[in-house]
Amino acid sequence: MPRTTQQFLEIEEIKEGIVILKNKTFRKILVVSSLNFSLKSVEEQDAIIYQYQNFLNSLDFSLQIIIQSRKINLTGYLEKLKKMEIKQQNMLLRDQIEKYQEFIKNLITKNSILSKNFFVVIPFTSSEIPEIKTSQQKKASLEEERFERIKSQIWQRAEFVILGLKRCGLECTPLNSYELIELFWSLYHPEQAEQGYYPSFPPELIK
Repeated sequence: MPRTTQQFLEIEEIKEGIVILKNKTFRKILVVSSLNFSLKSVEEQDAIIYQYQNFLNSLDFSLQIIIQSRKINLTGYLEKLKKMEIKQQNMLLRDQIEKYQEFIKNLITKNSILSKNFFVVIPFTSSEIPEIKTSQQKKASLEEERFERIKSQIWQRAEFVILGLKRCGLECTPLNSYELIELFWSLYHPEQAEQGYYPSFPPELIK
């Protein structure tokens, strides 16, 4: 019997903005803004490095930092320029728009224009929350209670990371369930994602 793609994934479920893995560990993912470090003065650079060192030294849990590079899709921009060219009554401006379109097309043909996204992955293991023994009838409600406790703990870690990186001049935003599904879909479908195509996800997947 052929195996589906889902069987090879480590993800079991995405719930309330938290990734639940098949080994019963949990992940909270933050998207982080970039910082043009080279444009800062020497004093500002030293201050950022000092704050970042303090942040790392203050952590009592592990973190994973991921940098994602993706080709920028300029199809929509080129289509917009084409519409502007067609509507333009001034022949000189129309000619300039046409030449600009050719410039953009040549630029993206000869060079890969990439955008970079930065993520911080915060882990949490179920073993960090004591197991509660109960009867089979109460198992479902206690599993939900256990998840709420895990969610509370992982959010505390996320808030700690957000505050620490904010002191370094970086803004962090937690990804919600829809954004997480879209992120993982794009990782496994890079070509479609680069073209700007994303499927409509069923509501039952977004919790």
